[in-house]
Amino acid sequence: MNKGLLLVIAGALSISAMALDNSPPNKAPAQVMDPTAQPPGAEGVLRLDDVVREALAKNPAVQAGVHAVAAQHAKVSQAKAFADPNVGIGWMGNIQPFSVQTGDPSSYRSVSAMQMLPFPGKRSLRGQIASKEADAGQWDLEAIRRRLTANVKAAYYEYWYYDKAMQTTHKNKDLLAKLSQIAEARYRVGKGMQADVLRSQVEISMLLQKLTTLEQQRATAQARLNTLLARDPETPLPPAADIPSQTALNYSLEDLYKLARENDPEYQRMEKMVERNQLAVNLAQKDYLPDLSVGYMYQQRPMMPDMHGLTFTANLPVFYKSKQREAVRQAKEGELSAASARDNRQNELYFDLKQNYLAAKASDSLLKLFSQGVVPQSSLALESSMSAYQVGNVDFLTVIGNFTTVLNYETDYYRELANYQMALARMEVLVGTDLTNPRPQQTR
Repeated sequence: MNKGLLLVIAGALSISAMALDNSPPNKAPAQVMDPTAQPPGAEGVLRLDDVVREALAKNPAVQAGVHAVAAQHAKVSQAKAFADPNVGIGWMGNIQPFSVQTGDPSSYRSVSAMQMLPFPGKRSLRGQIASKEADAGQWDLEAIRRRLTANVKAAYYEYWYYDKAMQTTHKNKDLLAKLSQIAEARYRVGKGMQADVLRSQVEISMLLQKLTTLEQQRATAQARLNTLLARDPETPLPPAADIPSQTALNYSLEDLYKLARENDPEYQRMEKMVERNQLAVNLAQKDYLPDLSVGYMYQQRPMMPDMHGLTFTANLPVFYKSKQREAVRQAKEGELSAASARDNRQNELYFDLKQNYLAAKASDSLLKLFSQGVVPQSSLALESSMSAYQVGNVDFLTVIGNFTTVLNYETDYYRELANYQMALARMEVLVGTDLTNPRPQQTR
């Protein structure tokens, strides 16, 4: 409902009441707040950008993801490192530690060291596998951040909607109270019915019941938003800043599919796991090749020259049928499984995008219908019924029905606007792009 129409209606109500009971008119007519107007004290409102920024900085889930990625990156150097060398000391002769028997050439004391050297290429492959796992973990962290951002936006829009719904309901209640006063005035002079007065009081009671429900839902939305911000659920929040009346979705469904294939965290994580399993197949095939171990020993003997020795050993994969061959088979099955999971994710990705795209388009159409058709037409019907009621050509139920319809459509408008923004937020999780930008930007 526009402000001019409300001024006309409220003025008409005041004039009608004055004519019926000769009481002085109200000093100021009731007005419905402009949906696009910034509320007083805008500096004390809750802004979406600030809320998202705080959530990303403080939410424990994000912090856990950051530490998990750091732990994955710490595995890369470990995977590429050589195995620890083995160092030993020994003696033969006396039971006393590190002592020899005088005059016995078979008695000695020794120091030895041995290092295992993997076949060339194995350490590099292990490092690449660990690096792919770290890359997959990085996409897991990105998914956590995007889901958190979407959840914060959804909670913010819910919080904003209940604020607007409560404001609209309070205005509805005030204007119905004026209608009730007019009905009482008509009843006192014998031009109205008592049923009209009772019906107006019932409508006011129903609005009070609705306000109670809205207050509970707003408190729940506030607690949800505080939880995402890692605050106490009882922390008071200022009113949410007004969101744009309508932001155009400047992306086609094909554009969204392309962006999702490039930027969806789950799809990219699975792609990294496919690459990781391909490297695992190469490593399993290299396990057919033996590793080399090099050892050195120094012996000191009584009354004899010192001795030095070198040892070279290699493992022989003689049980390859039950070990190495099965390891290769396991790695290949893992690769096929990861590839199938990635392809399945692509199918789910397209469905999720299509579902949210259709929801956004439906909300967009309803918003245009509300702003360009339903609200203006309902306003005209209300204005007409008000004029007819003043001369007794329309009953009170028709007037109050039209009046409630107009104001309810304002609430429905806010609901669809919140739904539209939430659908965009859910798609942003998948495409990794602000969907309200004028045109697609450089993808990641």
